[in-house]
Amino acid sequence: MPGEAGPLYSCLGVQRVSPVFCQKMMDLYGANQPYWIRFLDYLKVMFTFNFGYSFASNQAVTYEMVSSGKLFNTLELLGTSTVLAIMIGTVMGVIVSSRRGSSADSFLVTASLTTFSLPTFFIGILMIFIFAVALGWFPSGSTHPYTWDLVGVGLTPSLLAQIPIRLQYLFLPALTLTLFSYGGFLLLTRATMIDALSEDYILTARAKGLSERAVLFKHAFKNASLPLITNAALSIAFILSGAVITETIFNWDGLGRWLYTSIGYKDFPVMEAMFYIIALCVIAANFISDLLYGIADPRIRYE
Repeated sequence: MPGEAGPLYSCLGVQRVSPVFCQKMMDLYGANQPYWIRFLDYLKVMFTFNFGYSFASNQAVTYEMVSSGKLFNTLELLGTSTVLAIMIGTVMGVIVSSRRGSSADSFLVTASLTTFSLPTFFIGILMIFIFAVALGWFPSGSTHPYTWDLVGVGLTPSLLAQIPIRLQYLFLPALTLTLFSYGGFLLLTRATMIDALSEDYILTARAKGLSERAVLFKHAFKNASLPLITNAALSIAFILSGAVITETIFNWDGLGRWLYTSIGYKDFPVMEAMFYIIALCVIAANFISDLLYGIADPRIRYE
Protein backbone atom coordinates (compact mmCIF):
# COMPACT_ATOMS: atom_id res chain seq x y z
CA MET A 1 0.00 0.00 0.00
CA PRO A 2 1.25 3.55 -0.65
CA GLY A 3 2.87 5.13 2.34
CA GLU A 4 3.25 1.83 4.17
CA ALA A 5 6.38 1.89 6.34
CA GLY A 6 6.78 -1.86 6.52
CA PRO A 7 6.61 -4.11 9.57
CA LEU A 8 7.03 -2.48 12.96
CA TYR A 9 9.51 -3.95 15.41
CA SER A 10 11.81 -3.08 18.31
CA CYS A 11 15.11 -1.29 17.78
CA LEU A 12 17.55 0.03 20.43
CA GLY A 13 14.86 -0.25 23.07
CA VAL A 14 12.34 1.83 21.10
CA GLN A 15 9.17 -0.19 20.56
CA ARG A 16 7.25 -0.43 17.26
CA VAL A 17 9.39 1.56 14.85
CA SER A 18 9.82 1.21 11.11
CA PRO A 19 12.93 -0.37 9.53
CA VAL A 20 13.92 3.01 8.03
CA PHE A 21 13.81 4.70 11.42
CA CYS A 22 15.65 1.80 13.00
CA GLN A 23 18.45 2.06 10.43
CA LYS A 24 18.77 5.78 11.12
CA MET A 25 19.00 5.08 14.83
CA MET A 26 21.67 2.43 14.28
CA ASP A 27 23.72 4.85 12.19
CA LEU A 28 23.22 7.72 14.63
CA TYR A 29 24.44 5.76 17.67
CA GLY A 30 27.10 3.82 15.79
CA ALA A 31 25.63 0.39 16.52
CA ASN A 32 26.99 -0.89 13.19
CA GLN A 33 30.58 0.14 13.98
CA PRO A 34 33.29 -2.18 15.34
CA TYR A 35 33.50 -2.56 19.09
CA TRP A 36 36.73 -0.57 19.51
CA ILE A 37 35.29 2.39 17.60
CA ARG A 38 32.17 2.29 19.76
CA PHE A 39 34.33 2.24 22.87
CA LEU A 40 36.29 5.31 21.71
CA ASP A 41 33.04 7.09 20.89
CA TYR A 42 31.78 6.16 24.35
CA LEU A 43 34.84 7.73 26.00
CA LYS A 44 34.48 10.85 23.86
CA VAL A 45 30.83 11.23 24.87
CA MET A 46 31.72 10.81 28.54
CA PHE A 47 34.31 13.59 28.51
CA THR A 48 32.29 16.00 26.34
CA PHE A 49 28.93 15.42 28.06
CA ASN A 50 27.30 14.77 24.71
CA PHE A 51 24.49 12.46 25.75
CA GLY A 52 22.60 12.51 22.47
CA TYR A 53 18.99 13.46 21.93
CA SER A 54 15.97 12.74 24.06
CA PHE A 55 13.51 10.30 22.55
CA ALA A 56 10.58 12.24 24.02
CA SER A 57 11.47 15.84 23.09
CA ASN A 58 14.00 15.25 20.28
CA GLN A 59 16.27 17.84 21.90
CA ALA A 60 19.85 17.50 23.08
CA VAL A 61 19.84 16.09 26.61
CA THR A 62 22.39 18.56 27.96
CA TYR A 63 20.60 21.50 26.38
CA GLU A 64 17.21 20.42 27.74
CA MET A 65 18.68 19.84 31.18
CA VAL A 66 20.07 23.37 31.43
CA SER A 67 17.80 25.53 29.27
CA SER A 68 14.49 24.21 30.60
CA GLY A 69 15.42 25.10 34.18
CA LYS A 70 15.31 21.50 35.46
CA LEU A 71 18.87 21.67 36.76
CA PHE A 72 18.25 24.97 38.56
CA ASN A 73 14.96 23.74 40.06
CA THR A 74 16.60 20.61 41.46
CA LEU A 75 19.55 22.55 42.85
CA GLU A 76 17.11 24.97 44.44
CA LEU A 77 14.93 22.28 46.03
CA LEU A 78 17.54 19.70 47.00
CA GLY A 79 20.15 22.28 47.94
CA THR A 80 17.76 24.09 50.29
CA SER A 81 16.43 20.93 51.93
CA THR A 82 19.86 19.30 52.25
CA VAL A 83 21.47 22.34 53.85
CA LEU A 84 18.55 22.75 56.25
CA ALA A 85 18.56 19.05 57.12
CA ILE A 86 22.31 19.08 57.82
CA MET A 87 22.13 22.22 59.96
CA ILE A 88 19.02 21.22 61.93
CA GLY A 89 20.06 17.60 62.41
CA THR A 90 23.61 18.45 63.44
CA VAL A 91 22.71 21.18 65.94
CA MET A 92 19.90 19.13 67.48
CA GLY A 93 22.16 16.07 67.63
CA VAL A 94 24.80 18.01 69.55
CA ILE A 95 22.18 19.34 71.97
CA VAL A 96 20.51 15.99 72.72
CA SER A 97 23.88 14.27 73.14
CA SER A 98 24.59 16.50 76.14
CA ARG A 99 21.17 15.66 77.62
CA ARG A 100 21.22 11.93 77.14
CA GLY A 101 18.28 10.20 78.82
CA SER A 102 16.25 13.36 79.32
CA SER A 103 12.71 13.86 78.07
CA ALA A 104 13.96 16.19 75.32
CA ASP A 105 16.38 13.49 74.17
CA SER A 106 13.64 10.85 74.06
CA PHE A 107 11.20 13.13 72.26
CA LEU A 108 13.64 14.35 69.59
CA VAL A 109 15.06 10.87 68.94
CA THR A 110 11.56 9.42 68.62
CA ALA A 111 10.45 12.24 66.31
CA SER A 112 13.53 11.88 64.11
CA LEU A 113 13.10 8.11 63.91
CA THR A 114 9.46 8.60 62.92
CA THR A 115 10.08 11.11 60.14
CA PHE A 116 13.15 9.19 58.96
CA SER A 117 11.13 5.96 58.71
CA LEU A 118 8.08 7.39 56.94
CA PRO A 119 8.18 7.30 53.13
CA THR A 120 8.48 10.63 51.38
CA PHE A 121 5.24 10.19 49.45
CA PHE A 122 3.33 9.85 52.74
CA ILE A 123 4.97 12.96 54.22
CA GLY A 124 4.36 14.86 50.99
CA ILE A 125 0.67 13.92 50.80
CA LEU A 126 0.28 14.82 54.48
CA MET A 127 1.90 18.23 53.91
CA ILE A 128 -0.38 18.87 50.92
CA PHE A 129 -3.47 17.94 52.93
CA ILE A 130 -2.55 20.12 55.93
CA PHE A 131 -1.03 23.23 54.35
CA ALA A 132 -2.62 23.27 50.88
CA VAL A 133 -6.05 21.67 51.26
CA ALA A 134 -7.06 22.26 54.90
CA LEU A 135 -5.33 25.58 55.60
CA GLY A 136 -4.80 26.86 52.06
CA TRP A 137 -1.55 28.56 52.97
CA PHE A 138 0.66 27.19 50.19
CA PRO A 139 0.13 25.82 46.66
CA SER A 140 -0.05 22.06 46.34
CA GLY A 141 2.41 21.68 43.49
CA SER A 142 4.39 23.00 40.50
CA THR A 143 7.37 25.34 40.55
CA HIS A 144 5.57 28.56 39.66
CA PRO A 145 2.04 29.78 38.86
CA TYR A 146 0.80 29.51 35.31
CA THR A 147 -0.32 33.05 34.49
CA TRP A 148 -1.72 33.83 31.04
CA ASP A 149 -3.17 36.97 29.53
CA LEU A 150 -6.19 37.21 27.24
CA VAL A 151 -4.28 36.35 24.06
CA GLY A 152 -2.54 33.34 25.58
CA VAL A 153 0.89 34.89 26.09
CA GLY A 154 2.63 34.09 29.37
CA LEU A 155 3.05 36.96 31.80
CA THR A 156 6.48 36.95 33.44
CA PRO A 157 6.67 38.93 36.71
CA SER A 158 9.77 40.87 37.66
CA LEU A 159 12.67 39.16 39.38
CA LEU A 160 11.87 40.82 42.71
CA ALA A 161 8.25 39.68 42.49
CA GLN A 162 9.31 36.12 41.62
CA ILE A 163 11.18 35.57 44.92
CA PRO A 164 8.15 35.34 47.28
CA ILE A 165 6.25 33.34 44.65
CA ARG A 166 9.09 30.84 44.31
CA LEU A 167 9.35 30.56 48.08
CA GLN A 168 5.66 29.73 48.33
CA TYR A 169 5.98 26.89 45.82
CA LEU A 170 9.28 25.76 47.35
CA PHE A 171 8.06 25.51 50.93
CA LEU A 172 6.11 22.23 50.90
CA PRO A 173 8.55 20.05 48.90
CA ALA A 174 11.52 21.47 50.81
CA LEU A 175 9.74 20.86 54.12
CA THR A 176 8.98 17.27 53.07
CA LEU A 177 12.60 16.50 52.21
CA THR A 178 13.92 18.28 55.30
CA LEU A 179 11.65 16.28 57.61
CA PHE A 180 12.70 13.09 55.88
CA SER A 181 16.45 13.82 55.94
CA TYR A 182 17.25 15.62 59.18
CA GLY A 183 16.65 12.53 61.35
CA GLY A 184 19.60 10.67 59.90
CA PHE A 185 21.97 13.56 60.67
CA LEU A 186 20.52 13.92 64.17
CA LEU A 187 20.98 10.24 65.02
CA LEU A 188 24.49 10.10 63.53
CA THR A 189 25.56 13.30 65.33
CA ARG A 190 24.14 12.05 68.60
CA ALA A 191 25.95 8.70 68.33
CA THR A 192 29.33 10.24 67.45
CA MET A 193 28.99 12.95 70.08
CA ILE A 194 28.17 10.46 72.84
CA ASP A 195 31.39 8.58 72.02
CA ALA A 196 33.38 11.82 71.98
CA LEU A 197 31.93 13.07 75.26
CA SER A 198 33.16 9.95 77.03
CA GLU A 199 36.81 10.72 76.22
CA ASP A 200 39.31 11.96 78.80
CA TYR A 201 40.03 15.28 77.06
CA ILE A 202 36.38 16.29 77.57
CA LEU A 203 36.77 15.74 81.31
CA THR A 204 39.94 17.84 81.19
CA ALA A 205 38.19 20.63 79.28
CA ARG A 206 35.39 20.75 81.83
CA ALA A 207 37.92 20.71 84.69
CA LYS A 208 39.52 23.84 83.19
CA GLY A 209 36.21 25.64 83.62
CA LEU A 210 35.25 25.91 79.96
CA SER A 211 31.61 26.59 79.18
CA GLU A 212 29.41 23.71 78.09
CA ARG A 213 28.99 25.29 74.65
CA ALA A 214 32.76 25.42 74.17
CA VAL A 215 33.11 21.82 75.32
CA LEU A 216 30.40 20.62 72.95
CA PHE A 217 31.14 22.57 69.79
CA LYS A 218 34.86 23.37 70.03
CA HIS A 219 36.21 20.12 71.46
CA ALA A 220 33.74 17.24 71.18
CA PHE A 221 32.05 18.14 67.90
CA LYS A 222 35.32 18.80 66.09
CA ASN A 223 36.57 15.31 66.87
CA ALA A 224 33.20 13.70 66.12
CA SER A 225 32.68 15.43 62.77
CA LEU A 226 34.48 12.97 60.45
CA PRO A 227 31.49 10.62 59.92
CA LEU A 228 29.26 13.67 59.51
CA ILE A 229 31.49 15.03 56.75
CA THR A 230 31.21 11.76 54.84
CA ASN A 231 27.45 11.60 55.25
CA ALA A 232 26.95 15.25 54.31
CA ALA A 233 29.20 14.96 51.25
CA LEU A 234 27.35 11.92 49.95
CA SER A 235 24.00 13.61 50.59
CA ILE A 236 25.05 16.63 48.57
CA ALA A 237 26.40 14.31 45.85
CA PHE A 238 22.93 12.94 45.19
CA ILE A 239 21.41 16.40 44.73
CA LEU A 240 21.53 16.14 40.93
CA SER A 241 19.62 12.87 41.00
CA GLY A 242 16.66 14.78 42.36
CA ALA A 243 14.11 13.57 44.84
CA VAL A 244 12.21 11.48 42.31
CA ILE A 245 9.16 10.74 44.45
CA THR A 246 8.93 14.20 46.02
CA GLU A 247 9.29 16.05 42.74
CA THR A 248 6.66 13.80 41.16
CA ILE A 249 4.16 14.31 44.00
CA PHE A 250 4.55 18.09 43.98
CA ASN A 251 4.85 18.27 40.16
CA TRP A 252 8.20 19.99 40.63
CA ASP A 253 9.87 20.43 37.26
CA GLY A 254 13.30 19.12 38.21
CA LEU A 255 15.73 16.37 37.34
CA GLY A 256 14.03 13.83 39.60
CA ARG A 257 10.67 14.19 37.86
CA TRP A 258 12.45 14.25 34.51
CA LEU A 259 14.12 10.94 35.36
CA TYR A 260 10.76 9.48 36.42
CA THR A 261 9.06 10.46 33.15
CA SER A 262 12.03 9.25 31.10
CA ILE A 263 11.63 5.79 32.61
CA GLY A 264 8.01 5.72 31.42
CA TYR A 265 9.05 6.87 27.93
CA LYS A 266 12.05 4.51 27.90
CA ASP A 267 14.13 7.59 27.19
CA PHE A 268 17.51 5.92 27.54
CA PRO A 269 19.71 8.96 26.68
CA VAL A 270 18.16 10.90 29.57
CA MET A 271 18.53 7.99 32.00
CA GLU A 272 22.15 7.38 30.99
CA ALA A 273 22.98 11.07 31.40
CA MET A 274 21.41 11.23 34.85
CA PHE A 275 23.12 8.10 36.15
CA TYR A 276 26.48 9.22 34.76
CA ILE A 277 26.26 12.65 36.40
CA ILE A 278 25.19 11.09 39.70
CA ALA A 279 28.23 8.79 39.59
CA LEU A 280 30.54 11.76 38.94
CA CYS A 281 29.02 13.66 41.87
CA VAL A 282 29.57 10.71 44.21
CA ILE A 283 33.22 10.43 43.16
CA ALA A 284 33.74 14.17 43.59
CA ALA A 285 32.01 14.13 46.99
CA ASN A 286 34.29 11.36 48.27
CA PHE A 287 37.33 13.27 47.07
CA ILE A 288 36.18 16.50 48.73
CA SER A 289 35.34 14.71 51.97
CA ASP A 290 38.87 13.27 52.07
CA LEU A 291 40.26 16.78 51.76
CA LEU A 292 37.96 18.06 54.51
CA TYR A 293 39.21 15.33 56.84
CA GLY A 294 42.60 17.06 56.99
CA ILE A 295 40.94 20.38 57.85
CA ALA A 296 38.65 18.97 60.53
CA ASP A 297 41.24 16.69 62.12
CA PRO A 298 44.84 18.01 62.31
CA ARG A 299 46.07 14.48 62.98
CA ILE A 300 45.29 13.53 59.37
CA ARG A 301 48.03 14.49 56.97
CA TYR A 302 48.37 13.75 53.25
CA GLU A 303 51.83 13.14 51.90
